[in-house]
Amino acid sequence: MADITAIGELLIDLTQTHFNEAGIPQFSANPGGAPANVAVAASRLGAETAFIGKVGRDGFGAYLQRVLEENRVGCKGIRRSSHPTTMAIVTIDRAGERSFEFIRGADIELWPEEVDEHDVLNTRILHFGSVSLTPGMSRSATVFAARTAHRAGKLVSYDPNYRAALWRSERDAKEWMTIPLPLVDIIKLSEEEVFLLTGERDLEAGGKLLEEKGISLVLITLGREGVLCRWKGESFRVPGIPVQTADTNGAGDTFLGAVLSRLCRREENLLDNLDRSELEDILRFANRAAALTCSRSGAISAMPTLKEVEDFTI
Repeated sequence: MADITAIGELLIDLTQTHFNEAGIPQFSANPGGAPANVAVAASRLGAETAFIGKVGRDGFGAYLQRVLEENRVGCKGIRRSSHPTTMAIVTIDRAGERSFEFIRGADIELWPEEVDEHDVLNTRILHFGSVSLTPGMSRSATVFAARTAHRAGKLVSYDPNYRAALWRSERDAKEWMTIPLPLVDIIKLSEEEVFLLTGERDLEAGGKLLEEKGISLVLITLGREGVLCRWKGESFRVPGIPVQTADTNGAGDTFLGAVLSRLCRREENLLDNLDRSELEDILRFANRAAALTCSRSGAISAMPTLKEVEDFTI
C-alpha cells in the first residue's frame, strides 16, 4: 500500500533561470506539476508515493515518467495521450516571485475510467489540486478519485492552487474549487486562495470557515512568514525559515509533501490523537524543507532529501 497517491498534472515547467549578458531571459525544461511535485517531495522525505495522471506520447512525457521513477514514485497510474505533454512557462522576477502561462495538453485528457479504483483505495492519503478541476475530462477523473477515497475512509488532501489563466472567470474558479471541499480532510492554501474560497480577508476567520465545512487540518502558507494552522478549533502560527531565495517554484508543494510524509510516520491513524505540540514539530520540519527548496532553482530538482532537512540549521 502507498502512503500517498497524488492525482493531477505532470508537466514541463519551462522555467526562467537567469538573464544572459544581453538581458534575455534563459529557460530550463524542468519536471513539474503540483501534485507530482508533492509526490516527489514526500518520496524524497521517506514516504511511499504513487502518481495518477496523463502525459503525451512524446519525449517530454517519457522524460517526466522517468523522473518520477528515479524518485521512487509509483507510475502504474500514468496514462499516455496523443495530445502533447502540457507545459507551464514560469517567469521569475528580480525578487524571485513567479508568474505562469500554460500550454495545456495531455493532462486534461485523463478520463475517469482510466483511474484504477484499486490505486485509489490502495493508499493512506489521496492528494489532488485544483488545476485538474479546470475544464477537461481530468475534472471528472479527479472528483471520482477524491470521492472514492473519501467514501473508503482514506485521508484526502487538497491544494486549491489558483492559476487565473486556466479559468474562464474567477467566479467559475471559485465554484469548481469549492465543490470538493466536503471530501477534504487536509487543505493547504495561500492567502489569496483563502479569500477566493471563503470571502474572508482575515486569515483566522477564513481558516475557521474552512474548518466548519468539515476540513480537519487547514494550512495557510505565508511565504517567508511560515504557516498559519487551524486545528481542533484553534489557530496558531509556525514561523518560516529565512534563506537566500533563488526562486519559490515548488516551495508550497515541498511544504505539503513534507507535512504528509510526517503524518504517514504516525503509528496512529494519521490525524487521530494528533496534538498541537506534535503538529508544530511537523510544521517546523515542513518549513525547513520548503526553505531549502526556495534556496535552489527549479521545482522537483530543488527538493531536499530527508537527510538534508534533518541536517539543515540556520
